[in-house]
Amino acid sequence: MNDQQLIETIKKAIDDSKERKFLESIELAVNLKDVDLSDPRNRIQEEVILPRGRGKEIKVGLFGSSEMAVKLKGVADLIIGPEEIEEISEDKAKAKKLLADYDFFVAEAPLMPIIGKRLGIILGTTGRMPRPVPPGSNPTGIINNLKKSVRIRTKDRATFHVPFGTRAMPVEDLAENLDAVLKRIITRLERGRMNIRSAYIKTTMGPAVTVI
Repeated sequence: MNDQQLIETIKKAIDDSKERKFLESIELAVNLKDVDLSDPRNRIQEEVILPRGRGKEIKVGLFGSSEMAVKLKGVADLIIGPEEIEEISEDKAKAKKLLADYDFFVAEAPLMPIIGKRLGIILGTTGRMPRPVPPGSNPTGIINNLKKSVRIRTKDRATFHVPFGTRAMPVEDLAENLDAVLKRIITRLERGRMNIRSAYIKTTMGPAVTVI
């Protein structure tokens, strides 16, 4: 689809869905074909920076030293020091509730082994294992990009969903975001668009409208 076709498709998805009492996301649903997702090498796990942002607050947590915490005060939404990782992991229910509020994480690289050991079950199963950064660095740019990003994750299922904005965003901005997501998915598939059986867009509660 060209830009104008994407715009018209998004308009239809919004027009066909009545307004709700909450801010609905606009999402893409993709059905793959001829892809062996039982082989982890064929699965998609990507983070795409949306050109026009997510249209809502995206929270990013940091696992880092006190030095990094000082640099990122007001940038990261949650800062967890090395000494807190063990403490948080002792109560899995509490840890799960705490970490569920955050969409992405970054961590100083030396902390990755203990994060994997203590919190890997919680973060790994949801695809939110931290992005490692060099110790003592300033990952402000990485965090700011994550706040505009969306995660594409197929796991072992042929159907997956990707939010690319909210109903409150201009349709032109949504079309630009959708184009970025579709292009990334297509480039990650062995046969490109030929591996997509169908694709739809919809609001959170609305009916689906065909894209592919």
